[in-house]
Amino acid sequence: MKEPTIPDKAHRPTDADLASVLGRAKRHWDGFIACIQRNHPAATAEWKHYSTGWQFVLREKRRNLAYLKPSEKCFTVSFAFSDNAVDAAERSDLPAEIVQPIRQSPKYPEGRAVRVDVATAKDLAIATKLLAIKVSH
Repeated sequence: MKEPTIPDKAHRPTDADLASVLGRAKRHWDGFIACIQRNHPAATAEWKHYSTGWQFVLREKRRNLAYLKPSEKCFTVSFAFSDNAVDAAERSDLPAEIVQPIRQSPKYPEGRAVRVDVATAKDLAIATKLLAIKVSH
């Protein structure tokens, strides 16, 4: 298993920690957060520490919208998609290399796992499109 990027459970990541780890991808992290704040003003965010390290969890009411996990020079956005969201992703204009793993992902009670690594503006566009599908289904 890959070592956590920010492993110290006693040290909640700061903006400076993120900038150091993410590098140029920090602007995309900020862009994704801004998108959620703009479109979901009631959403809350908090850092949670798991065995895999720190993750930034975005929630709206009792629903998890997305998990953001910082890595070296990028971050991973994770979602849980319902069957309806999976169907919507298949009907969307998302690239096949994004949609195919969604359908093939094991189905858990909370849905199918969807993950995208964000390092570029193109990756950010995919993540925000996945977010839109998630919240509309």
